[in-house]
Amino acid sequence: MKRPNDFLFHALVITASLSLAVLSLLVIYSVVMRYVFNDAPDFVEPIALLLVIVIAMFGAALKVREGGHIGLDSLVKNLPPKGQIVAHAFQHMCLIALAVAIFFGSLQMAETTFHDRIPILGLPEALRYVIPVIASVCIALFSFENLLALFAKKHN
Repeated sequence: MKRPNDFLFHALVITASLSLAVLSLLVIYSVVMRYVFNDAPDFVEPIALLLVIVIAMFGAALKVREGGHIGLDSLVKNLPPKGQIVAHAFQHMCLIALAVAIFFGSLQMAETTFHDRIPILGLPEALRYVIPVIASVCIALFSFENLLALFAKKHN
């Protein structure tokens, strides 16, 4: 499971990094066009919104893989070793449950908005919801990988 997740992790890193770079360039372009040439481009805002969704959702998935998600470390560190394993397992089970909820909720929204169009861009509105669908699959896979690693350590 580690190798496919390694590939997925690197693809998310590249996608999120490129999205951040493009977002930065778009914002600079928009500011220059607005305040120097008094000609604000209309397309920047809807593209920027899509890029922010990519960065936020893929960034969240990346932090799950790295184990950098929000946790109660001060509480967990004070537990005995078996309690720490139970707490980490519970945390990853909760993340998997959250990923499943995001997946089905976003999938439903994508299906509902497929025929609607994003103004100015003309792309399907569903694109905004496909990004969280992809990220939720990654979150579930990364959490499952961490869960397997946790129990592999327990048995060693």
